[in-house]
Amino acid sequence: MALRVLAHFLPGEKVLDIVAPEADWLDIHWCHEDDDAALHRELPDAEVIWHVLRPLSGEDLRRAPLLRLVHKLGAGVNTIDVETADELGIAVANMPGANAPSVAEGAVLLMLAALRRLPALDRLTRQGLGWPTDPSLVETVRDIGSCTVGLVGYGNIAKRVERIVVAMGGTVLHTSTADDSTATWRPLPDLLAASDVISLHLPLTAATDKLINRAALDTMKPHAVLVNTSRGGVVDEPALVDALRDGRLAAAGLDVFTEEPVDPGSPLLALDNVVVTPHVTWCTVDTMRRYLINAVDNCRRLYDGRDLVNVVNGRPDGSRVHQ
Repeated sequence: MALRVLAHFLPGEKVLDIVAPEADWLDIHWCHEDDDAALHRELPDAEVIWHVLRPLSGEDLRRAPLLRLVHKLGAGVNTIDVETADELGIAVANMPGANAPSVAEGAVLLMLAALRRLPALDRLTRQGLGWPTDPSLVETVRDIGSCTVGLVGYGNIAKRVERIVVAMGGTVLHTSTADDSTATWRPLPDLLAASDVISLHLPLTAATDKLINRAALDTMKPHAVLVNTSRGGVVDEPALVDALRDGRLAAAGLDVFTEEPVDPGSPLLALDNVVVTPHVTWCTVDTMRRYLINAVDNCRRLYDGRDLVNVVNGRPDGSRVHQ
């Protein structure tokens, strides 16, 4: 009998091509993330969920009596009720590093767009006002190669960002949970004060919630740029709005927000010195291919009765406590 998978996103042709060879043992049902009616209809028969962004609550998990594995397509599992999954004996797995190449490039893209004032210049050019430019342009636009870039968090993505920035001639500092005895490590306050660009690469936890608060923003240089491709909740958004409005921060590049999708009325979206994308720095065909290779591999392990990989909650065999 085939393993029944609920894929909580709609596929394109390339996604379907990647999973097509597994059709003899993998029965995949696709569900749009915004279609809760379809989700609730599919949950009772699902043995595996491939999860992207829409939060999976404890109530959702209780609707799935056959569920053995929730596989996050990505690294952060803060949108999954892992505690309830533990209670029900459901394995939760993730894919550390699978999206790192794409997110790292996306972070550098946001750095460049913010440093080069891309949104404002794009708008002015479309209005026929792009040349001659504002005299302040030459005094505010920066090269990454002339900047110190501070990485807050130092996992797979941050280390890739570091390699790119160094190749472009920039200087990199980083901070992480503890001093790793390398020359580029700094305590967070020192890193914030020394950096021209601050790039966030942290999971959202109780310890990192609003880590970049008003006091942290006040520590940064007035010409600094903040880039966030991690989780929106790491930043105190009202404090960020105030800093950007008051000129205490030059610009921000944001792929993530406290509430997603971001409200079109968010004051962040009204600021000329903010460049935004809708939590898609990971979203490339290359990352999706890596995701699906990992997801299919773990499903195959589950199907064959072997231990799963990258389980975050102690159920490596995908067994359930209850029947």
